[in-house]
Amino acid sequence: MAEKGNLYSPGDGRRILIFNFFKDAGLVFKSDSLGREILSIALPAALALTADPIASLVDTAFIGQIGPVELAAVGVSIALFNQVSRIAIFPLVSITTSFVAEEDTISSVRPEVEENDNLEEGPPMDGETKEFIPQKDTGADVHNSDSVHDSFNVVNAECKRRIIPSASSALVIGGILGIIQAIFLISAAKPLLNFMGVKSDSPMLNPAKQYLTLRSLGAPAVLLSLAMQGVFRGLKDTKTPLYATVAGDITNIALDPLFMFVFRLGVSGAAIAHVISQYLISIILLGKLIKQVDLIPPSKKHLQFDRFLKNGFLLLMRVIAVTFCVTLSASLAARQGSTSMAAFQVCLQVWLATSLLADGLAVAGQAILAGAFANKDQDKAIATASRVLQMAVVLGLLLAFFLGTGLHFGAKIFTRDVNVLRLISIGIPFVAATQPINSLAFVFDGVNFGASDFAYSAFSMVLVAIVSIISLLVLSSAGGFIGIWVALTLYMSLRAFAGFLRIGTGSGPWEFLRS
Repeated sequence: MAEKGNLYSPGDGRRILIFNFFKDAGLVFKSDSLGREILSIALPAALALTADPIASLVDTAFIGQIGPVELAAVGVSIALFNQVSRIAIFPLVSITTSFVAEEDTISSVRPEVEENDNLEEGPPMDGETKEFIPQKDTGADVHNSDSVHDSFNVVNAECKRRIIPSASSALVIGGILGIIQAIFLISAAKPLLNFMGVKSDSPMLNPAKQYLTLRSLGAPAVLLSLAMQGVFRGLKDTKTPLYATVAGDITNIALDPLFMFVFRLGVSGAAIAHVISQYLISIILLGKLIKQVDLIPPSKKHLQFDRFLKNGFLLLMRVIAVTFCVTLSASLAARQGSTSMAAFQVCLQVWLATSLLADGLAVAGQAILAGAFANKDQDKAIATASRVLQMAVVLGLLLAFFLGTGLHFGAKIFTRDVNVLRLISIGIPFVAATQPINSLAFVFDGVNFGASDFAYSAFSMVLVAIVSIISLLVLSSAGGFIGIWVALTLYMSLRAFAGFLRIGTGSGPWEFLRS
């Protein structure tokens, strides 16, 4: 039930549809329990999410001092590495956050229910979720639905750690994917760069290949750390990933000038510094996680890899569609030459770094909504979705103002090349104006993930990608650098509209809005 004073009260909230999600927008600044819960998750998550792109921006600034060719080369490599990483890990992180949040919510209620000998009043669970839960040993078949549920928050007298099967599954899958990614990128570096538009006769090829090959050695650490971040998000602990990420990125920034200029390793030095920082982040997160969660499940069946694979395949379709759009835009910029790619790299890194602030709201929305849906608390689901969407609008407008006024002066941090600076000035209006759209698109994603609406998220994104890819090819050919940014603006607008359509029409898991 929604508490008194929240955005929606029981009874009237269920009739809210598309336009009413943004009514009473003044409540977005209200410091009630829901607002504080969202901000306590969103702010550390946003800072953690933006820390790595900011570190990449620092890399970009250092590398820009070497020359525009090296700047463009590293830009291609970073785009390629990040997009492959997203394909490998994004589905796992999103699923892990939802699954862990569901398990943690159920575990927080079950002990109270068992104390009152009133199991029927506990939060309902479907068969898939029940099977996912470790059961007490009663001498009966562990699959017996009548056996007493053993809380996820099993407190062991010796270790006092929770048993959350999703955490173990995420680490196993993340580690395997990291090794596969490293082998793939190292062995296929040259053909992948050729696909990105860096041909064999391009001066960008050698520095791009050096950077990509060395940075790929850190792929296992990157994917493991992201998987663990998904676990912490599900536990609504976004401070621990923030501390670990900041520690790693400070290390990266400190080592950059040392390896690049003192040891004269150039772009290779930047890659080595980044790899060291990623392994540091993973070590910190793993040390914290093993103190809270028992990473050895009761039995192999509790890992439930089929559950991860079923939903992961849907999100894999989605992330491939997203990745292809962004990667294609970088490839099209690279085909226009090193000057165009250098300018695009700066604009894209700023675009992503600032837009990821909204992803902090998305993480908060996903974690809270997953718990609300697990408890079938429809009023809290409505209030949470509305609040994070309204916050996304405010955040987007603030970012648009900040970037529109400040990026003109800050562009010289990244390069002194006059031609690159001219193209950056052309991209700035697009980077700034799309911030409200980006914020809504990211938050709608988090809201739908919190409702475990993975199928809709996947298929709608595939349709958006088809339209966006066509527009990228046509507009880049007709308008060059400007055409690419027009197409990217259309791409983000369609993403936001797809999320808006699902919730606003009360379909799928939001069908209760019509009752």
